[in-house]
Amino acid sequence: MLKDMSRPIPTPAQATEAPAAIRLAGVSVKFEGREVLKGVDLEVGRGEFIAIIGPSGGGKSTLLRVVAGLLKAQSGTVEVVGQPAMVFQDYRLLPWRTVEQNIELPIELTGRGRIETHLGMKPYLKLYPHQLSGGMKARVAIARALAQDAEVLLMDEPFAALDALVRERFNLELKQLHERTGKTILFVTHSIREAVYLADRVVVLTGGKIEAILDTRNEGRITAFTQGLEADLREQLGVADSTFIEPPPRPLRPPWEMVGVLGLLALFFVAWGIMAYRVPVFVPAPLAVWEALGQNAGMLAQNALLTLRTAGLGILTSLAIGLPIGYAMGRKRSLERLLSPFIVAFQAIPTIIVAPLLIIWFGYGLGSKVTIAALISIFPVMVSSMVGVREVDRIYREVFQSIGASAWGVFSKLEFPGALPVILGGLRLTVSLALIGAVVAEFVLGGGGLGHLAQTEQRNFNYASSFSAVAVTVLLGITLYGLVAWLEGYVLRYRRK
Repeated sequence: MLKDMSRPIPTPAQATEAPAAIRLAGVSVKFEGREVLKGVDLEVGRGEFIAIIGPSGGGKSTLLRVVAGLLKAQSGTVEVVGQPAMVFQDYRLLPWRTVEQNIELPIELTGRGRIETHLGMKPYLKLYPHQLSGGMKARVAIARALAQDAEVLLMDEPFAALDALVRERFNLELKQLHERTGKTILFVTHSIREAVYLADRVVVLTGGKIEAILDTRNEGRITAFTQGLEADLREQLGVADSTFIEPPPRPLRPPWEMVGVLGLLALFFVAWGIMAYRVPVFVPAPLAVWEALGQNAGMLAQNALLTLRTAGLGILTSLAIGLPIGYAMGRKRSLERLLSPFIVAFQAIPTIIVAPLLIIWFGYGLGSKVTIAALISIFPVMVSSMVGVREVDRIYREVFQSIGASAWGVFSKLEFPGALPVILGGLRLTVSLALIGAVVAEFVLGGGGLGHLAQTEQRNFNYASSFSAVAVTVLLGITLYGLVAWLEGYVLRYRRK
């Protein structure tokens, strides 16, 4: 149930005499030459509950968006007390945040507001939105709006997607909320019964014009649960409530997947053995490579650390440079059009050709190797961050706009977490390319590492030792890829269904 927020509600007489919380004068809005709102005049007193009703396409949601500041009117004036809080029709809960984190979002973004209650959701605070039913999502959306502690609460058909039983329960709770908090509520609905039951006045909006404003105080049902046959049905069905959706257990991998992996591995070693038999001088047998791994374990481990250091620094350099550039291109398409030809052209240049210049600029040391690794691996970082930022849905941006979030709040709470699925997907490719870049740099520049070791052993005709260095490189690549896959699974655990 909705809890007391400790604010008095004005009596009906007081509500009409109270100073206006919302005042619209001659408000008109056009979309592509079509006038959606036509000279709307409306005044809502503080503490009033106003329902807006009318046919689809009549301008109800547009009117709400104008009051919220999400849409600018072409003409007329809009006056609202404070920053309104809005409950959207589709709730717009951030999928990467838990119930508790979604409710606390306005306070994190603005440093203002308070949480008086979790609306009976304490058992569900650690769940993610995909685990919630429609009724529970509605509770979270309302709780998030209440956390803004705004004078004006805007609600755009918040119960439209709920079944009839849960909707009746929410009608009752919303009426109690209004009585206890004294908030000014502007409520869009298609239900005549809901409008008359909840509102002090009902605004009839058709064709972008207000056709009538009806005083409905004490005109609706006494309770949301009607009498007669409906009361008997209510007794049979019980009181409707919202629940959470228990996610199904994670499916086990089918046996054929493991069999397939082992089968392909076996075929690989068979093909390797055949090649070693046919070209024994240049292709060592798998057993010879295994023996070389054991004999050169210390040397391989030392060079693997050098390669890993180069690849790791290359990955960090790619992220440090690629993420800001990709983010900027994702936010500004003009910047993408300016930079993308040069980035693609630069990416097409073989790094092996640039290596001599790097030697002149940075010498044969670690700087040149890291630069080569970064040059090879930076492109996926830029592209994935650019695409990831654009993947953040506009509807979530409107939530942050309605809360009054700063640019940093939008970036840290919305754009970066929203882009993470794409960025982490690109990071899988980045770590592989960085390792390739590190090995290529060691081939060209020398100075230690698995690439240098493989080349040196090959020149000395120690092909088993050379192949063992390649084998360790492959293991490093699998390990790095596995670490990114694990990180992706952990960070994106909210997506598990």
